[in-house]
Amino acid sequence: MEMFKRFEPLALVLLMIGALNWGIVGITDGDTNVLSDIFGSGTLTNVIYVLIGVSALVYLPRLMEAFHLGQGPHPRGV
Repeated sequence: MEMFKRFEPLALVLLMIGALNWGIVGITDGDTNVLSDIFGSGTLTNVIYVLIGVSALVYLPRLMEAFHLGQGPHPRGV
């Protein structure tokens, strides 16, 4: 688990880039995709999308820890 903690800053940066890209895609109704505009529509763009997805999986345990998910019984006993 310590190895993943080293990648958390990079994962957070990639998550922010992905979130900003999808926010721009949503605002412009799909007319503007910044990652495709910068890197083209080839394999490199697909690799970047995969890296953003993997970074979300790397950051998921930290997010669950922050929201106290999966750590024992429910506080209200439900």
